Amino acid sequence: MIQITSYLHHEELQDLIRRWMYGAVHPGDGARITHLVHFNNIFLSRTLERFSRWMFSSLHGCEPSPVKVRTKAELKDAIVVNTPYSNARIEQLIQEYRTYPERYYRETPFQGTLFFVPSNGGRRYVGANRIKRVRRLAEKTARRIIDRIFEAIKLQAEQLADDRARRMGIPRASLLTGPEDMLAEFLQAERRILESLKGGRPIQEGHVMVIDDVAGVKALLEEGEQSRVRELLGRASDCQVVDVEPHTGRYNATNIIVRHRPDKERILDQPLSPPMLRLMQARGVDAQDALREFAEFVRSGEDALHIEIIVATYQEMMESEIGRCMHEDRIIEQRLRQEYRGHLAKNIEYLMEYLFALASSSHVELRELPLKLWNRYLPDYYDEVVKALFDIPPVHLPDA
Repeated sequence: MIQITSYLHHEELQDLIRRWMYGAVHPGDGARITHLVHFNNIFLSRTLERFSRWMFSSLHGCEPSPVKVRTKAELKDAIVVNTPYSNARIEQLIQEYRTYPERYYRETPFQGTLFFVPSNGGRRYVGANRIKRVRRLAEKTARRIIDRIFEAIKLQAEQLADDRARRMGIPRASLLTGPEDMLAEFLQAERRILESLKGGRPIQEGHVMVIDDVAGVKALLEEGEQSRVRELLGRASDCQVVDVEPHTGRYNATNIIVRHRPDKERILDQPLSPPMLRLMQARGVDAQDALREFAEFVRSGEDALHIEIIVATYQEMMESEIGRCMHEDRIIEQRLRQEYRGHLAKNIEYLMEYLFALASSSHVELRELPLKLWNRYLPDYYDEVVKALFDIPPVHLPDA
């Protein structure tokens, strides 16, 4: 149903997501999910770092200075210092940001690296890379699946309307359907989808949905220079451009999806970090076995992965971070635009969040999923599921 193409073993992860939607857990899923999430993020982080250094040094003719950051405040503070040029709009954005910093979602987590080059006796921001955080990845995965399920429900509802028209002996186009009938047919179609999921019967899936942007690079170049990115990628033997999509409107930029073949052995030269080793130890895997498992995971995975490159001017980048099309506002708008919000939709969100959260817990054994798409839950229940995952005891008020 859905492929995360920036990850190694993305077909295996696709299969696991599909199985869990039907409530089917295989032995070893609990342990394997750590590899599919954390090993992928480690490999992707190292790959992205090498790719970004190569790209920015090639574009600017010097070795860039990288700065790892954890919050959007660090990014937004950097872009308003030593600006490459200025005009009335840029000055307005900077003034408003410095006057009202609390309006700009500064505490938003951001897992990335900023890149700078020397300029005017200081340093100038020329771009960044980032890996989509697992919570955002879980949210995006859920949203794509929900949209596909919604389409399947609507298709079922249309078939029910066709059946009703045939029973009445009239063409479908002549069928007058009131709001109550439409709602009844939608709910009946939803129940059919739920029964299919519960019974392990395939639903209408259609083509595979793809998430290409887990690993991303943003490069700042003015309009006359932006073609250099395509030229650079065209000369690289380990890169293949698979899609180019210009965006115009409130935010103007070009999105390029690149199929990149990293040097796996050079990536594996670096040992696993102490935090990762501690997580593996908590899951019953010692340091030597963890290193071996990571190497096997990388070597047995796909030879290439997808990286998204966003090319924008400095001013358009400002609009996307502190201006008319601020990234955090776009996320909120996406959440508000979601059409389908029933129990099934919420359960898909819970299941995807649980899948990615499980990878960071100390729990390895998983005989049965605590969430089934065909059941109904209150948020209170899901809160307890997450607490149990991280061994947080329930909060009980003392007796009177």
